[in-house]
Amino acid sequence: MDIYQRSLEAHRASQGKIEVRSRMRLESQDDLSIAYSPGVARPCEVIAEHPGAAWDLTWKGRTVAIVSDGSAVLGLGDIGPTASLPVMEGKAALFREFAGVDAVPVVLDAREPDEIVSIVKAISPTYGGINLEDIAAPRCFEIEDRLQDIGIPVMHDDQHGTAVVLLAAVLNAARVVNRPLADMKVVISGAGAAGRAIARLLTCTDADDRCVPVGQVRILDRRGIVAAGRPNNDATKEELAALTNPDGETGTLQDALRGADVFIGVSRGKLLRADDIRSMNHDPIVFGMANPEPEIHPDEAVAGGAAVVGTGRSDFPNQVNNVLAFPGLFRGALESRAMRFTNSMKWAAIEAIVEAVPEPTAGHVLPAAFDRSVAVEVAKRVAKAARDCHVCHEAFAPT
Repeated sequence: MDIYQRSLEAHRASQGKIEVRSRMRLESQDDLSIAYSPGVARPCEVIAEHPGAAWDLTWKGRTVAIVSDGSAVLGLGDIGPTASLPVMEGKAALFREFAGVDAVPVVLDAREPDEIVSIVKAISPTYGGINLEDIAAPRCFEIEDRLQDIGIPVMHDDQHGTAVVLLAAVLNAARVVNRPLADMKVVISGAGAAGRAIARLLTCTDADDRCVPVGQVRILDRRGIVAAGRPNNDATKEELAALTNPDGETGTLQDALRGADVFIGVSRGKLLRADDIRSMNHDPIVFGMANPEPEIHPDEAVAGGAAVVGTGRSDFPNQVNNVLAFPGLFRGALESRAMRFTNSMKWAAIEAIVEAVPEPTAGHVLPAAFDRSVAVEVAKRVAKAARDCHVCHEAFAPT
């Protein structure tokens, strides 16, 4: 029986992957009086007077909403909200398993940014964080940007979770080839959700951020190197051009790769051949993340001279798996009662993942996906970074 049929039968047998259970004992009339009426009136009164008490007296301080419209489900595309529900349930199960965070799938029959933003704002009092998931670009950019000031952290994981794990992998790969990132040219193929987040982290300059400097970044879409003033550029492409290409360089992916040190593919499969890798600098680093077919097959990348190769697949070494990032990122944000995610918090997560591999090798630049200690360390560092950046709600101890 293949994996798809086994999955279908497992989902049918369990009728989904998650459930809600009471954390209070409900075995007597007294228990009921405390958990519900009349005793529940007191915590309600305290929260009405001090809204911050909800972080201690309800599930708000440990719960995330996973919000999706099902318009960009990995490997499946635009399948709609109901069909995306098994993916969101799976994400919720990973939150719980790896970080002890409760998560609730919230799939929306809505597409317009105004509508999705309005819905998320309306439900935000219930949750301590919002994980945007599988929302198509460029709408996902606008939606995430407009939700940054609602008082709880909002993150589109397809962007930032991927960027955090991938950059941790690149930093450890740089250790393998003994070349600092500051001396490297990085080429990103794909100017969508993940590509934008990677470029932003590599070029961030905010005073509070702990960015690792990179020598040069070029980002490409289907039309080549993203440059300012190209016909049909949208606001996102103009932003990326300003961040990555101040000299207005133009050309193809092959042009950009000549002499480059790092290739990051977050676009589509079968873009490169071994000869393209040979045109890069010696001992290049190649991460082809397209699924199920990477931009270049790992074996062909090695044949072209790549020193370190990674993909998004589990059947090759150096799998870039978001589960190394998002559980700990949100747990750290919840523990610190952060109001938003900052670049410093993301770089804190990157540093934690990097240091989880004390002696990286060409075939091992990331910790194993099932290493549960990673989420704990990520959470600790993310929480500290949030406090250091002063983006946290003050704690309130109700009496």
